[in-house]
This record gives sequence, structure tokens and C-alpha cells, in this order.
Amino acid sequence: MQERKGVIVTGGSRGIGRAICIQMARAGYDVAFNYQSNEEVAEDTQRLCEKEGARVFRWKCDIGDSANCAEFVEKAYEFLDSVDVLVNNAGITKDNLLPRMKDEELEQVLSVNVKGSFYMMREVSKRMLRKRSGSIINMSSVVGIGGNAGQVNYAASKAAGIGMTKSLAKELGSRKIRVNAVAPGMIATDMTEKLPEAAREKIAQAIPFGEMGTPGDVAEVVEFLASDKARYITGQVIRVDGGMSI
Repeated sequence: MQERKGVIVTGGSRGIGRAICIQMARAGYDVAFNYQSNEEVAEDTQRLCEKEGARVFRWKCDIGDSANCAEFVEKAYEFLDSVDVLVNNAGITKDNLLPRMKDEELEQVLSVNVKGSFYMMREVSKRMLRKRSGSIINMSSVVGIGGNAGQVNYAASKAAGIGMTKSLAKELGSRKIRVNAVAPGMIATDMTEKLPEAAREKIAQAIPFGEMGTPGDVAEVVEFLASDKARYITGQVIRVDGGMSI
């Protein structure tokens, strides 16, 4: 029986993470994803991936802890036939103007967005090095490139993700392991749906395409970067923002 491809996705239960899990399942990957709290939402994601023919492993943990990441990766490798792709999608925001920002608002964002990605890459890259193949995709943001008022902590975390992406691409390139980042702009998720309609319209007007993107738009770029079609692409940051950051 042919070995099936496998992907590990952090923060895979909802929004962009869920779209990535489903897209990768549709592309023929078995999926291992983590989530932090909502069991019902995670079950829905698993069901949707299984509907696409994937075997699915889900694991509840906080990836801001290195021991949790090590355990999650170990369990994922036990479940999957092969791990070909890591997608570091998990991320949080704790927005505030800098003079009012509390230490914990900085620390919580850095814990998940920076430390979580670092720990996951450390665990998975060890194994990819032995295999001499693989693709790592980090979810950044246009905020990590151009900044945004009220998001100094988030911008710092996403800029750090870009720095880690480029550095690790140089470390792993000789083993043909690719490391890239995706930088979404304004994407329609459950969070943006909570904004007043006037606020959403104002955001759309600032985008040349005149509309927010969808989680599926981001997921398709992730699938491309994971595929052999992107075999000669590494260390890059792909913006998915409808021209917002032009």
C-alpha cells in the first residue's frame, strides 16, 4: 500500500487553520492538527477533513509550551505515515495602544506566535533533516511587514516569524527542505464578522480588489507552497492581501 503524505497544522480547528486542513485533505494529505480549547469546533474540522478522504489526528494543547509541542509532534509522527509539511498557523492577538499595553499582552502573543512556531520547527526539522525533504510554512501577516497601530506586539511576533523563516531556509536549504511564509491581509473570518458593517466596508475600500479575502484564498497558497510545484521556492514571504499592501 502506497504511503500517504502527511501534514501537521497548528491552530487547525477554525478560520484559516480549518481551511488549510480541509485544503490539504482534499489534496491527498492525512492531517494532524492541534487546537487549544473548543472541542466541538475541532470535531467539526476533523469531520470535514475525513469527508475529503483524509485520516485525521487532533490534539488539544497550548503550543506556547515546548513540552506540549514535543508531545504533539511525537504523537503526530506516530499517527501519520509520513510528515511532509508543517504549517505553523496558530496565532493570537492582544491589541492595545503601546502606552497601555500590559506585559501579559506582549508575553501571551509572543508565547504562541513566536515561541510556538519556534518549538514546532525545532521538533519537526530534526526529523525532516533525517529524511532530507519537507516543507515548512509559517503564517505571518501584512502587519508583520507594514505594521499597524494598536498591534505593536502582534507586528513584532509576525516580523519575528519572517526572520525565522528566512534564517531556517538558509539552514535547511542544502537538505532540500523548503521554508516559506504566507502573509495574509484582511481575511473574512468569524473575528471580522463581528465588526460593524460600516467598519468592514471601510476595510474593503482600502483594498484594490474591493473585498476581503477568504480563508480558502490563503489555504490554496499554502497547498501550492507545500507541493512539488514550489520545489525551487524557499525563504520567501507570499502576500495574500488583494493588493492591500501595495
